[in-house]
Amino acid sequence: MTKPLYLDDAYLKECEATVSTVNDSKYIILDETIFYPKGGGQSNDIGTITKGNDIFNVVYVVKFSGETSHEIDRPGLKVGDRIQCKLDWERRYKLMRSHTAAHTLIAILCNKTKALVTGNDLTTEKTRFDFNIENFDRDIFMSCIDEANDLFKKNIPVKTYELLREEALKIPGVIKMAEALPPQISKLRIVEIEGFDRQADGGTHVKNLNEVGQIEFMKAENKGKNNRRVYYRIVL
Repeated sequence: MTKPLYLDDAYLKECEATVSTVNDSKYIILDETIFYPKGGGQSNDIGTITKGNDIFNVVYVVKFSGETSHEIDRPGLKVGDRIQCKLDWERRYKLMRSHTAAHTLIAILCNKTKALVTGNDLTTEKTRFDFNIENFDRDIFMSCIDEANDLFKKNIPVKTYELLREEALKIPGVIKMAEALPPQISKLRIVEIEGFDRQADGGTHVKNLNEVGQIEFMKAENKGKNNRRVYYRIVL
């Protein structure tokens, strides 16, 4: 199974790896990877895989049958090849900032309204979240954004670690998604914004809130009974 290096160090921009599987000539599985696969609302990483003088563009990364599959733009790699991976770091770093911003904003909104998240999508252009809240109050949401932006000006560390499921679920608010986690998960990865929030999450994050910048409200939509959708973006 592919070792996900991004879980231990989200700032790792390059790594060496060995090709362990090739499917249909362009779907590559590596023994370890820095590329985050699309999941949990966060967009996948892109970048390059280099073998000697040959450069292959990584155009899509996804989990498939428990493995991380890297789609490259052309055939040419084979099992056993030793290769060099390199992230599109500008894209990854913006996704890290956006994801940490999302945790901060969700924590504030959930605390104020008791709503839970029913859907999400984080891209480099914008972030979208759905909440199971009956009435959307724009003033409340704008106050949440203001509160989050104040926090982003402060030196507040963000760290990750694993806890046994039973221990993690004792933390108030550790699960902010409306759907329960699958029972087969024995350990949960926790993302902690020091002194402020702890959430179960498998994505990539910055090390400090002061790396996020600022966020800006874009729009809100009604997506049915008790379901409101909001969009915002990183602006700095």
